[in-house]
Amino acid sequence: MAEIAKFKKGNKGPGKLSLKSALAFLKDASRNLFLIALGSVLCAVAVNGILVPLKFLSGGFTGMALIIHYLVPVLPLGILYFLLNVPVFLLGWKFVGPRFFFYSIAGMLIYSFAIQYIKVSFPLEDNLLSALLAGIISGVGSGIILRSRGSAGGTDILSVILMKLYSFRLGNTALGFNIIILGTAVILFPLEKTLYTLIYIYVSTHILNLVVTGLSQRKAVTILSPQWEQIAQDIMHRIRRGVTISTARGGFSGREMQILYTVIMFRELPRLKRIIREADPNAFVVVTDTLEVMGLGIGNQPHW
Repeated sequence: MAEIAKFKKGNKGPGKLSLKSALAFLKDASRNLFLIALGSVLCAVAVNGILVPLKFLSGGFTGMALIIHYLVPVLPLGILYFLLNVPVFLLGWKFVGPRFFFYSIAGMLIYSFAIQYIKVSFPLEDNLLSALLAGIISGVGSGIILRSRGSAGGTDILSVILMKLYSFRLGNTALGFNIIILGTAVILFPLEKTLYTLIYIYVSTHILNLVVTGLSQRKAVTILSPQWEQIAQDIMHRIRRGVTISTARGGFSGREMQILYTVIMFRELPRLKRIIREADPNAFVVVTDTLEVMGLGIGNQPHW
């Protein structure tokens, strides 16, 4: 009896832990699939509601699928997008990881389905306004997808690979790939359509960067002040951010001075400025943008 009681007691904890882990996994998977589905629907709305009716093109693999669809309208757009994506998933598996790979398969299937079956229309007659609206909708949709742990395939996979390997911005990678698409479009389609497509891609690229990294951007701050001790203590205790203190020598005065360096969230910047002004209104402060930050607590490196 004692052994039975000991066995039950020893297996009670792992059972609960397993259930908790399963629930956490389901919650995380549901969140990611929801983001992928929402972003895919928005992108499909932009494609079917604006680009296709106006014969505009697009960037990435969607643009490739549109070019083929306009020139040889044999296969539906959704099936074309699916077929074009098959080769790049091998790269996603090798360079990013299996989790991103499987979520991206789900994203590709959802996006292909959305392009095939979501049909909408917008009461816009102005081509410029249509291109702007399509760029906003598509940029938000692509950004939402990349806020998940996967993608919708195509250049999203290539963008994530280059960001992980070389820290290229997601939108800039897509923009470079899109230049190739636009060069092909200039030859095959009217120049006016290509220029409207360029506007659409430009807007979409900037909205994508804003949604993925702009809302979580960190600021690097360098501070020179005789009151460096008080400022450092206030940063650590009032904002709860780490501070690096280094010694430097003034080039003109030749005096030694202490330099403070800290990385904060964008929304914390007003509080930091207030702390510095309270301690030393004449402090020399440099605030710079960051592309990517790695580290516990303050890091904003993408999670793919």
